[in-house]
Amino acid sequence: MTKKTIEQLRSRRWFGGTPQSTEHTGHALQAGYGREEFEGKPVIGIINTWSDMNPCHAHLKERAEAVKRGVWQAGGFPVELPAMSLGEGYVKPSSMLYRNFLAMETEELLRCHPIDGAILLGGCDKTTPGLLLGAISMNLPTIYCPAGFTMGATFRGERFGSGTGAFRWAPELIAGKLSPQEWQTVEQKIWSSPGTCNVMGTASTMTALAEVLGLSLPGASSVPAMDSRGHQLAAAAGRRVVEMVWDDLKPSDILTNQSFTNAAKTCVALGGSTNATIHLIALARRAGASFTLEDFDAIGKQVPVLANVQPSGEYIMPEFADAGGLPAMLSNMTALLDLDCLTVTGQTLGENIEGARVENDDIIRSLDNPVATEALAVLKGNLAPNGCVIKPSASDPALQKHRGKAVVFENANDLAARIHSPDLEVDPSSVLILRNVGPKGGPGMAENGMLPIPKKMVEQGVRDMVRISDARMSGTSFGTCVLHVSPEAYIGGPLALVQNGDEIEINIPERSITLHVDEAELDQRRQAWAPPAPHFKRGWGLLFNDNVSQAHEGCDFEILSSREPNPEPAIHGKI
Repeated sequence: MTKKTIEQLRSRRWFGGTPQSTEHTGHALQAGYGREEFEGKPVIGIINTWSDMNPCHAHLKERAEAVKRGVWQAGGFPVELPAMSLGEGYVKPSSMLYRNFLAMETEELLRCHPIDGAILLGGCDKTTPGLLLGAISMNLPTIYCPAGFTMGATFRGERFGSGTGAFRWAPELIAGKLSPQEWQTVEQKIWSSPGTCNVMGTASTMTALAEVLGLSLPGASSVPAMDSRGHQLAAAAGRRVVEMVWDDLKPSDILTNQSFTNAAKTCVALGGSTNATIHLIALARRAGASFTLEDFDAIGKQVPVLANVQPSGEYIMPEFADAGGLPAMLSNMTALLDLDCLTVTGQTLGENIEGARVENDDIIRSLDNPVATEALAVLKGNLAPNGCVIKPSASDPALQKHRGKAVVFENANDLAARIHSPDLEVDPSSVLILRNVGPKGGPGMAENGMLPIPKKMVEQGVRDMVRISDARMSGTSFGTCVLHVSPEAYIGGPLALVQNGDEIEINIPERSITLHVDEAELDQRRQAWAPPAPHFKRGWGLLFNDNVSQAHEGCDFEILSSREPNPEPAIHGKI
């Protein structure tokens, strides 16, 4: 492999020893660095999503220092660049509204500065795809370093994970079987340390997919946030990315149709978040790979669930890690994977997982002893012409073939106002419909898709119902929830035409979703439909509304998904 020379470093355009580079060199000296620390060395940009408003990333300040240590050791020059931190707990109306913002920021931070390679520090749900989208488009040597997951907890003798615990006990609170004081105990235990959700939610799913795509070091996605191995791997990533700069090993050399197929198979085997369908399609489009929602569905029929991890299974992420983590699970499914895909190590996926072994075969199952046979299904029909998704492994088997009458909620506010009303006309066979919560309608497609069970149903012992929306659902959620209905109601999709009492049928084995209303009636309703008022008048929200694609296309911006790179910025010195 031909190595780059110093003159070929991208940063050399800034620090080239010419009159035009005097300003840039002077500012580096102003910062207290000696010439020998940065001249002629690869500059590594550390994109850090640490924030006081994202406790899942509370430790990323220290993690960045570990990366810097590794970069210095390998002869590079590390610089830390803060980026928007999309903390799921605080960002409203939805962190998904800002995923593309982070993607743009990542790309432009790398473009406008003298950066030769990048380390991405993230973990909380949308930070992983946001960082990766931007880095893929910029196409510099890049390694993604995940934050790691939080610790576990028990309540009433039951071990639960962050997110799933709240969902598990919320119906008991609604039904009056859990006191407010007990609920506060649950709240205290949900996230008991820095780190992301410790179940197979969106965070753990997407960090695992980053690893199997070849963009993280082996095993990086299976390390708890507070484990010292996190810092060790961060330092190793810092050393390795410097080598990648000299080797010019970029995302475009790693990401292929096969690597995205590997990632989708891994997602299904993990019982991963349905959100991954949106993010992986967006990432594939950025990389110029051919990957669609239909491809996801075909894989969902072929690959069983091997990770016995909540919400599809019993255990949580620290136990999955102790059982061997992602490398061990991949070693159990080698027959399904393309092991020749290249990774950031310079080796193949197959070489990366050599020697990995399962330490607990109840937590990480074999192909002939799966947790479940299906973790993801894509349904299509006159209610969702472009598709919608459901996680069969987290839903009630009795509801996977179901026909019932619609109970319609116009938006999230309408849902909150009426779902627990004693006057709500609902029974256990009803199909709860929530609309105008998609990419444009939400705005930003919030995680409203796990509609709460109405209080009057909870009091009757009902714990699951068919729920359909154009929203997303937290990866920590469960239930018979049909999500990502496309096209969404806000732009006039069929979901906008549903009325109370309409009969709706889902059939997961047949992959169908049907609104049983004749076409003539639907045409009349379509003519009477009027678009809702826009949410935004200016700024990012308006830019998002005007450019975001539908769920089956990855909710990316067409202006960002193009593979045509922008030219390098001109260097205009002041001398």
